[in-house]
Amino acid sequence: MFERIKQLAGQSLVYGLGGIVSRILAVLLLPLYTRYLDRSDLGAVGILTALSVILVILLRAGIPSAFFRFYFDSADLERRLSVLRTSFWFTMCTATLGLFAGVVLARPIATALNLGGQPNLVRAAFIGVWAQMNYEQLTSLFRLEQRPGRFVAASLLNIFITIGVTVLLVVHFREGALGVIVGNLIGTLAVYTGLLAYRRDQLALGFDRRLLKAMNQFGVPLVPSGLMLWALSFSDRFFLIRITGRAEVGLYEIGVRLASANVLLLTAFRTAWPAFAYSIEDDREARTTYGFVLTYLVVVASWVSLALGLLSPWLVHLLTTPRFYEGSRVVAPLSFAATAFAGYLVVSIGVGRVRRTQFNWVVTGVAAAADIALNLVLIPPYGMMGAAIAEAAACTVLFVGMTLRAQRLYPVPYQWRRVGIAACVAVALTAAGKLLQVPLAGALGLVAVYPLALLAAGFYLPAERRKLRSLGRRLVGVQTGVR
Repeated sequence: MFERIKQLAGQSLVYGLGGIVSRILAVLLLPLYTRYLDRSDLGAVGILTALSVILVILLRAGIPSAFFRFYFDSADLERRLSVLRTSFWFTMCTATLGLFAGVVLARPIATALNLGGQPNLVRAAFIGVWAQMNYEQLTSLFRLEQRPGRFVAASLLNIFITIGVTVLLVVHFREGALGVIVGNLIGTLAVYTGLLAYRRDQLALGFDRRLLKAMNQFGVPLVPSGLMLWALSFSDRFFLIRITGRAEVGLYEIGVRLASANVLLLTAFRTAWPAFAYSIEDDREARTTYGFVLTYLVVVASWVSLALGLLSPWLVHLLTTPRFYEGSRVVAPLSFAATAFAGYLVVSIGVGRVRRTQFNWVVTGVAAAADIALNLVLIPPYGMMGAAIAEAAACTVLFVGMTLRAQRLYPVPYQWRRVGIAACVAVALTAAGKLLQVPLAGALGLVAVYPLALLAAGFYLPAERRKLRSLGRRLVGVQTGVR
């Protein structure tokens, strides 16, 4: 079982390497963005990012999830090629239809989104959606083939092209928000073209209607759930822009980008998790593995959230200009929201394993409704902080709701006491640091003390406690020798 967890951790690390570089560069580019873009420009980027996500969900129609599930149904090469080709051509067609609609309706969409009559921003966003959908369809095959090196190579090439073009457009040509959006899509298009050539033998014309029908029966019920998850993750931008304006969305984006370190962990895990989880054929081994995965994922995510929440004021001062400093206030709740969502990803795999995804939308719908209600109540008096609190609360509802459903369909012996301790200790330390307004040294100390606080709270299993005591004795011996 521990070998399985090491395998998942290794795959998450490798698959997340591209995301790590992307997130690091996104943070390092904050000084550039906050110098050459104003709050409204950054707010426009945030709104179009949210729009792109919902378009991808609708146009994919659940095919990516079905692709992973059906690929492993047979070891026959021809069957797997049929799954690939059917998914590829379906994605190509729906993405192209979406692009055509976006180009034609760009002006009214820009007006509806309060983008100040900038239809070219909308057109660029739709081109980016087309590129993203097709690019991810091809790179997902590397994950199924368990060839993480090539997946990372494609990701890194995409990132470096994107960064170079974005800097050129934003700094040299002063294109503002349009430069950011166009820069993001150029790298994806360039690498996608290379992947088409690389996969040309596998992507011959081929479309199995009966297979597509079966894949749609699995994937389409996930679309309402995906829409609800979109509402949970991105609707706050639309409430903010309507209630408080684009400038507030720009500040919120600063907090989102800093909290993205935890989202990075989530992205790396999410990339590796489906193929890994479905590849465990023995149900007993799968249940045991899933239980330990949830525990250790929550520990790592909670620790990262603690660090981001307490250190966010200094990070924002380091990376941005004074007009964006307020964005640090939302980092802690957004980071803990990502932790709750990470837990949701683990427990929801049981529903996919038994192919009972038809009612996932009920769980996600309840969470989305909670998020919308809380946004309407909290944003008017508290602005972006109200949106961040609503996000954290709704993600917790999502995790609890999916746990209740998944445990009825596919019971797993999750270690709930340890999961609760890991999350509650991190939240308590974050709250203490914020209430006491600790200086930088105090914040670093609270982050460092997290493993010891877990020990005091009784988190560790006996074998783990013995290892910690042994490590402590060795450290004490080293310090004594130095003295």
